[in-house]
Parts: sequence; structure tokens; C-alpha cells
Amino acid sequence: MNIRIPIPKRVLDVFEQAVVLLLYVWMIARLLPDDFSSTNWYPLLILFSEGIVVVLLVFRRRTERISVNLVDWAVAFGGTFAVLLIAKGNDPITPVGGVSLLLIGLCVHVAAKLMLLRSFGLVAADRGIKSGGLYAFVRHPMYFGYLMTHIGYLLVAPSVWNVAVYLFAWVFMIARIFAEERLLDANPDYRAFKARVRYRLLPGIF
Repeated sequence: MNIRIPIPKRVLDVFEQAVVLLLYVWMIARLLPDDFSSTNWYPLLILFSEGIVVVLLVFRRRTERISVNLVDWAVAFGGTFAVLLIAKGNDPITPVGGVSLLLIGLCVHVAAKLMLLRSFGLVAADRGIKSGGLYAFVRHPMYFGYLMTHIGYLLVAPSVWNVAVYLFAWVFMIARIFAEERLLDANPDYRAFKARVRYRLLPGIF
């Protein structure tokens, strides 16, 4: 399905930033602990993780090569909105294991974002091709980091609600990967990158 959004691409670029900023403020209001006891500080890691996304979106490079496909926008915002719906959860299943995965995932997706810097965005767009560092192992290391962070948070803040939210978000994450690659395939540099790096998310699997 290719329903085009009848709005100038530069306006869409700014609109994406504004919506994510508002969603993040709402997330802070819901997750910020009332006190910082040993079981209440875990949400701070998630707030920090998602806060990096907001900062990079605010200062990213402008582009006219952003998707105007309504489905791509729905996928990007559906996944982003879903992640911001997580709650504080119940008592941790395994605090050490959960925090370890949280930190590993945080380090991976922060490292991937630092490589992208002003090329980072949510909706499929071509802001330049990055192929070194973590991108030499999988084509979407940032999403791998997200996956580890989400699993870690489920271990320290388990609930049926949080499981449902993340399952929903993961479906959108996979859809975003395909949307991004569909747009980037128009760039010969990206096609060469795909030929060198076979797997999208998990080496040997996907």
C-alpha cells in the first residue's frame, strides 16, 4: 500500500520531532519514581535510553529524502508510541540479569546512535549510509540494542501489560526495518552495504 501524505517533506520532518518530544514528556510523567528505593530506580534507565532518542531527533540533520508513505509513518509512530506505554511493573524476576541486559542493550543502541548522530530518525529516510563499527555485524544494531533493553526491563518490571506492549512494539520494529530498507534500496551505497552485511538484526537468524 502506497498512500502518500499530502504535506511537504520538510514539515513532516519537524512534525516527527514535535510528536516524539510530547510523547517523551508524557512518559516521564508516568514513570518517574516517587522515591528512589532499590526497586524504583529501574525506570530511570528506560527514561535515559528513550531520552537519547529525543535529543538526537531534535539535533538531527534535515532531509528532503523522507518517506511520505502513510504506512511507513503509521509503522514508525505505532512502534514509538507502543514503547512509551510501558508501566512500572511488579517485583523483579531477576534484578541482576534484568539490569545486565538493560545496560548491554543501552550500550549497543547508544553506540549505534552515536555512529548515526544527526542521521538518526524514526520514519524511513535517507540521511546517509553508515557501514562501520556495529553496522559491520548487522544492518540494524540499534534495534538489537532495543530488543535487549526491552527484555531487560521485562525482567525487572514484569507485568502482562508490559509484555503485551513490547510484543506489539517488536512487530512494528520488524515492519520498520523492512520500510527503511525498501526506501534505502534506492541508494546504490546501501545496496552495496547489504551485499557485505547479510543479516538485519540477529546474525545467523534474521
